[in-house]
Amino acid sequence: MKKLVILILVISGFAEISFAQIPDRPVPPRLVNDFANVLSANEREFLEDTLVRFDRATSTQIVIVTVPDLHGYDPADFAVQLGEKWGVGQKENNNGIVILVKPKQGNSKGQVFIATGYGLEGVLPDAIVNSTVIDYEMIPYFSENNYYKGISNGVKVIMEITQGEYTAEQYQEYYAKKSDGIFPGLFIFLLFFLIIPLMRSRRNRFYSPGKSLPFWLAMGMLSGGRGSGGSFGNFSSGSGGFGGFGGGGFGGGGAGGSW
Repeated sequence: MKKLVILILVISGFAEISFAQIPDRPVPPRLVNDFANVLSANEREFLEDTLVRFDRATSTQIVIVTVPDLHGYDPADFAVQLGEKWGVGQKENNNGIVILVKPKQGNSKGQVFIATGYGLEGVLPDAIVNSTVIDYEMIPYFSENNYYKGISNGVKVIMEITQGEYTAEQYQEYYAKKSDGIFPGLFIFLLFFLIIPLMRSRRNRFYSPGKSLPFWLAMGMLSGGRGSGGSFGNFSSGSGGFGGFGGGGFGGGGAGGSW
């Protein structure tokens, strides 16, 4: 019996030491916590302001955490335990999201994991988060050391899905069609906005103002209203400070990737 008690104490001691490696909840509380220092001050403040406004408008809390080291943790365990320790999301809705980023350093590969609270596991299915949000929106930019672009892309899509602008399945279908090849409308776009103006330019030596749209504007129109990595809709200015975490719970849902 005595050996069993000692074993339990040892195991609990190891658990406490392990849990202590998870960063403490920030004081004052913040939604953007750049412990790895991969974002500029302006980037951190813009993301913080955006997420605070989103929290106030929807009650969904998205936390961004970058760390230089996972201390031997699996990224999923680290993100979920951090979400639990900080109480990300509202207790009654369990609508918290943790975006964990461990930058690539030397021979240590970069890792990202998006953990979802109980209440959002159906809204953000793991497979879609992994195969589209992370693979298409985030990792390509992380590979170029552009952490702000990758994070802001992921945040934008997550906000749009969780507030119902489109479903996760519709988002996945968008990328499936995009990866299948040329959009049907692309040929029309090229014909009217590129080929015909080029033919005219042979006569005029330049594009006549007002006769065709600028190339960059036409590309923006072709990309449609969703477009990744752009503005954050109505959540991009003046918000005040973050009010604090609500005690949400996590059940292990989420997905990740590496580069």
